[in-house]
Amino acid sequence: MGDTLITIIAIFLAAVLMFVFPLLSVSERNDDIAQLAVQTATSDFVNSVKTTGLITQDKYSQFIQTLNATGNTYDVDIEAKILDENLSTKVGQANLEKIGENVYYSVYTSQIEQVLKSSPKFTLKEGDMISVTVKNTNKTIAQMLKNFFYSVTGNDSYQVAASGLALITVNGK
Repeated sequence: MGDTLITIIAIFLAAVLMFVFPLLSVSERNDDIAQLAVQTATSDFVNSVKTTGLITQDKYSQFIQTLNATGNTYDVDIEAKILDENLSTKVGQANLEKIGENVYYSVYTSQIEQVLKSSPKFTLKEGDMISVTVKNTNKTIAQMLKNFFYSVTGNDSYQVAASGLALITVNGK
């Protein structure tokens, strides 16, 4: 009876070692590849916006297509900080020579998408800032296996994420 129990445990352990850990390793490798693809796509998109000063419908669609090609779904957050230059504002009577500070106001993803629906481009100017953050919204196979074996990740965690930030260097036309 004791030998039978040890044999069953050995077979179960062998099955886990032969099938589950290689599956976990391959799925983690797949997440690493998706991470690299998402980071590259995000930095390419941000650099393109930085050097042209434009977010076009084509660029944005191509960016979303590249993300979706990894097989995951993503939450894309874009924030454009627009420089509101108010250079002629005086700041009080004590120092009449002091000029007011530049202020940024933010435009977010939904607002940019609305502009892109009605116009072929969203124009930025020199001094504006663009920030793009991408996080996967689905559970990858690696996340599911980790949840099953280790209980490491939570319900709202993400495995694949990327971000990019740039200061616009040219005026979009």
